[in-house]
Amino acid sequence: MHLAHLSLTNFRNYVRCDLDFSSPITVVLGANAQGKTNLLEAIYYLATAESPRTRSDRELINWLASEEHPPFARLEARVEGSDTLREMSIVLLNDGERLQKEIRINGVKRRALDLVGQVKVVLFMPEDIDLIAGSPDARRRYLDAAISQLDRRYARSLQAYDRVLVQRNSLLRQLRDHHGNPQQLEFWDERLTEQGSQIVATRLATVTRLHELLQDVHPRLTGGEERLHLLYRSSLPLEGANGLVAYRQLSLDAARAQQEAAGSDGPSQAGIRAVFHQQLQDRQGEEIERGMTLIGPHRDDLRFLVGGVDMCVYGSRGQQRTIAISLKLAELELIRSETEEEPILLLDDVMSELDEERRQYLMDAVHGDQQAIITTTDLDSFAPAFLRQATVWRIQEGRIGPLDP
Repeated sequence: MHLAHLSLTNFRNYVRCDLDFSSPITVVLGANAQGKTNLLEAIYYLATAESPRTRSDRELINWLASEEHPPFARLEARVEGSDTLREMSIVLLNDGERLQKEIRINGVKRRALDLVGQVKVVLFMPEDIDLIAGSPDARRRYLDAAISQLDRRYARSLQAYDRVLVQRNSLLRQLRDHHGNPQQLEFWDERLTEQGSQIVATRLATVTRLHELLQDVHPRLTGGEERLHLLYRSSLPLEGANGLVAYRQLSLDAARAQQEAAGSDGPSQAGIRAVFHQQLQDRQGEEIERGMTLIGPHRDDLRFLVGGVDMCVYGSRGQQRTIAISLKLAELELIRSETEEEPILLLDDVMSELDEERRQYLMDAVHGDQQAIITTTDLDSFAPAFLRQATVWRIQEGRIGPLDP
């Protein structure tokens, strides 16, 4: 999979930008606040219809576009696959009252769900350290975005689950405030557990696979000194097929239990659904009192353990950064193995944060069939042999051109 052309109009600090990507590796050199991150954000947005930096699409429209009537932004890309040529475009139109988003694939209007997975990308940004040190919401959002690129059914289940969750929470508040009949919840409980069990089952399978891949990736980034355990922490009391209570306690024993449970049959979707439904029944009074759904995949978390220690709480900044990079490299390999396609690797100023050994490992991970677009403030972070096989551009105030020798 190769991004051949990118066109931006009124996106972030780009008034107009047209780029052709001729070589697998592109290095973009520039000072801070010149548009390097915006460039990678645009590629990620075209692949997922979501920004990794904001949930408000209005922020993506260049402020100078306010002179247009109405203000708009346009992103277009041409991607060459092994046997297909895909053209994607997104137009954001701000009519003052609401923002309109028009998505086209090969010239045909499509939904955002149809766009996800057409182009597969893995993005690493310095802010990704918050995947480890930040909130559970950030980790759930990452996991959902990664899985959605592989499985559109999962993305549909997420949308359906969110809609049901809103309706159920609204009913819970009504029951709390007006003392209605709790049996009204049964309709929404059925739909919540149907979609929620699919989400949890898919997450567990993905986390298990990522964990396996991390056993090879993470020791290489730490000189073999650390073994990383990836743990899915469910709000449901799930049990493995052998009766091992897994996915809940943050300890080395629990991490081992997760691996053993996943290595057998693990909890089935039907089993998860039954547990989920029973928990909703058992906690119905508490949920009505609080006016919200207290269990389900929207309350789950992803944790990272080294030697039984929770790195989300006790890891150093260096450890958390290395874990974030390991996770993205494992995701890269997961997409390769599941789709037999090479995802586009987007690295935003990551080299400056690493020592020489880790930089070399990351450069070695970018092989001949892998398209990588890498931003940096300093070319000295790269080995000369790596730069010789790359196209190097300079960026300044949203304008990109070949580096002047």
